[in-house]
Amino acid sequence: MPGETVHDAHSVVATIQPAIALIGLGILAALGSRAMRLNPIVGYIALGLGIGALGFREAFDGPVVAAMAEAGIMFLLFNLGLHFSLGRIREEAANIFGFGSLQMLVAGGAFIALFLAFGLPAEFAVIGGFAMGLSSTAVVIGLVRERGQEDCPVGRAAQSILIFQDIAAILLLIAAGALGSGGAVLPALGLAGVKALAAFGVAVLFARYLTEPLFRLIGRLGSSEVFTATALFLALAAGWAAGVSGLSLTLGAFLGGMAVADSPWRIMVQSEIEAFRGLFLSFFFISVGLMIDPAVLAANWALVLAAAAGLVAMKCAFNVAAALANRWSVPGSVQLGFLLGQGSEFALVLFAVPAVAGLVEERLIAILVTAIAISLALTPAISALGRRLAGKLRTGPPDAKLAGDDAPVVVIGLTGAGRAVADALGQEAIGYLALEPDHDRFEIARADGYRVQYVNPADPRSWDALGMARREMVVVASGNVAASRALTPLVQERFPTIARVIALPDADMAGEFAALGMIPVAAGGEQGAERLIEAVFAGLGRKRRHAGGRAGAEPSAALAA
Repeated sequence: MPGETVHDAHSVVATIQPAIALIGLGILAALGSRAMRLNPIVGYIALGLGIGALGFREAFDGPVVAAMAEAGIMFLLFNLGLHFSLGRIREEAANIFGFGSLQMLVAGGAFIALFLAFGLPAEFAVIGGFAMGLSSTAVVIGLVRERGQEDCPVGRAAQSILIFQDIAAILLLIAAGALGSGGAVLPALGLAGVKALAAFGVAVLFARYLTEPLFRLIGRLGSSEVFTATALFLALAAGWAAGVSGLSLTLGAFLGGMAVADSPWRIMVQSEIEAFRGLFLSFFFISVGLMIDPAVLAANWALVLAAAAGLVAMKCAFNVAAALANRWSVPGSVQLGFLLGQGSEFALVLFAVPAVAGLVEERLIAILVTAIAISLALTPAISALGRRLAGKLRTGPPDAKLAGDDAPVVVIGLTGAGRAVADALGQEAIGYLALEPDHDRFEIARADGYRVQYVNPADPRSWDALGMARREMVVVASGNVAASRALTPLVQERFPTIARVIALPDADMAGEFAALGMIPVAAGGEQGAERLIEAVFAGLGRKRRHAGGRAGAEPSAALAA
């Protein structure tokens, strides 16, 4: 009926209206933050606080906004899992389970002692103390990625500690639930441990036996929308499966990302979810601002500010102490301690559990929640202060980045010329990242032993995932000159310092691409590959000491088309 159709339309509009309004306001908040040289996180939290202060909090207190905020955390943890393969889990085991547990014991134990000293109930002191010892995965990982610290010692340690904290948060939530139901805590924790191990085992099996054939099938289809749908499905379905099992949605999302981490399709998956991660994560930070009660802030502003300052100061001090106990240098300990010196989104969830909140007066919970939210907003400034202090304390060379995907050269297209460049770079021990947008050529290159990622670099969404800002040179050997021509203005705007070498079938188009700021090379003919290699080394300003084919392979195979 027409009347029913109109009513349904109005119902849909009313349901999605808060999300649409927050997207628009979020854009303004992000632009305003950038204009004031602040991290967008500050703008999002300030926006939520402003909405609450103006009396519109209830308009955005619905399931749609809450679900989108939760999705943002899931995408964030999925993205983190993409950088934690099984091999890296083994490498980082000391940081995850050693350093992570030490940090929780030091910081959480100190807050437990503080709560007990103030005469709070032991149950609240234990759960609340460990909750205060947690740091914010969403804020810290966002800062680490923004600063390009994923492969630095500080960044890697922070990510490892946060993984352990997420596991600890699950146990705290289970303990809080058992406290409310009157059940035994230890059996509940034991069951959760068994479920977590089972989930980890499923992720390992998926990574080993299902990831490869699944993405190979999708690659053959060559459909970008299928890649997008698959990436979204993996992130959301992994979290949903963990949630149905009684575990954290975020743990499931992390394990889902980990299952893809070793796959050559990782960068493609990461680039597909990147935009969704940023969008949905903004809802989370806005919801944090909405949690700040303006009435509580106005009535107890001095106490709230003192609690926020005390929380940040204590967390920084405890984290520095834990890092020093873990035999870190003083500068590294300071930088890491300040980076993790805020409250956690999981603490906000724990203090909202009725069984926990009912143990103390409501005013204390409101003050703690507001102080944690303020600490999240202060994190960019506090971590920047820690970074500056670490720089002043450091007398030796800065922490070197660990081995990762930080190669100076990106080779696009493993054609005959592209392979020749990759071989020459490998012989000179110059790192390179090989990308192949053609599925058949990708499969052949993998079969021949090249470490290559299946990704379409002509899609600008992939550039952040590829870390283009930290590269020195891009070598376009794919033969797709049309894409290079179309993308040149955007590349020049975003990455003006990157040298760009392009292999052309002949010299006829050399003038056109030279005018675009590229280094054109006629790669046809017998000496074409050699000319391309010389242009690459000249652009890098490095001498080529070796000549010939790929190390460990016949030269003729390396130069085959």
